[in-house]
Amino acid sequence: MSSIQRYFIFIVALMVPFLVQAKTLNVVTTTGMIGDLVHNIGQEKVTVTSLMAPGVDPHIYQATHGDLRRLENADIVFYNGLFLEGKMQPILEKMAVKDPVYAVTKNIASKYLLSFDAEPGSLYSYDPHIWFDVSLWEQAGDLVLKKLIKHDPQNKAVFKKNAKAYFAELNDLHLWVKEQIDVIPNNRRMLITAHDAFGYFGNAYGMEVRGLQGVNTATGFGLHDIKQLKDLIVEREITAVFTEASVPKRFIESLVEGVRAEGRTLKIGGELFSDAMGLTGTPEGTYIGMIKHNINTISGALK
Repeated sequence: MSSIQRYFIFIVALMVPFLVQAKTLNVVTTTGMIGDLVHNIGQEKVTVTSLMAPGVDPHIYQATHGDLRRLENADIVFYNGLFLEGKMQPILEKMAVKDPVYAVTKNIASKYLLSFDAEPGSLYSYDPHIWFDVSLWEQAGDLVLKKLIKHDPQNKAVFKKNAKAYFAELNDLHLWVKEQIDVIPNNRRMLITAHDAFGYFGNAYGMEVRGLQGVNTATGFGLHDIKQLKDLIVEREITAVFTEASVPKRFIESLVEGVRAEGRTLKIGGELFSDAMGLTGTPEGTYIGMIKHNINTISGALK
């Protein structure tokens, strides 16, 4: 062995520990909410790519060729499950047979899930919007923590430390949301939005919620649905309804116009983030910022 070869081997041996230390888990998530959850628990130990951009509706999202390539190259894939990613779920379930692909809702007991279908026990029978109950989102985070540790046990202590700090923030957020909703008079605690994404929010924080569309935006609605909501608004003397960033505003605008045509006062109380977060780099581009924006918008319009 020449002196040059020995020198090269020596240099490589010195670099190996740094190369190992620098390696991060390549994590791909479907939604931004899950990406934010993984980022907060993994921090510098993970590189996170979320397939769905801000404002994208996951119910009707179709995977691109680029998405499929990213999924195949990932060390870990996290998705919501419960058919939130309606068109993608068959792909993700097929991959999960042999690859590290995990639904963050998998370990949440069915007693905590809201059912909306006539076939209890079917995954499609459950409302997938669990992130609107902050305590359930922490349970999703617990699954993320366990899987990160499984695939990178050397950084177990780091992941657990990060998760503990973030879960404490989520607990504070959960209590803050309760305090803000308590300020709204009982007779005004009615949240009407473009689609029925806020069921967990209503259950956890004491609000009645209604959506123009059902739980899944892929389902349609008609004049009968608009009339039912219009009659409810008139009967309950509701003064504000809300649009959603990931659902066309014209749906709610048509409802408002119908109520106003009958001489009633109804305004759009603001835009909520439901199935997608805000723009990256803004407060609403994080899970905690999104929740705070929604609560401030709701309480500001209703109290």
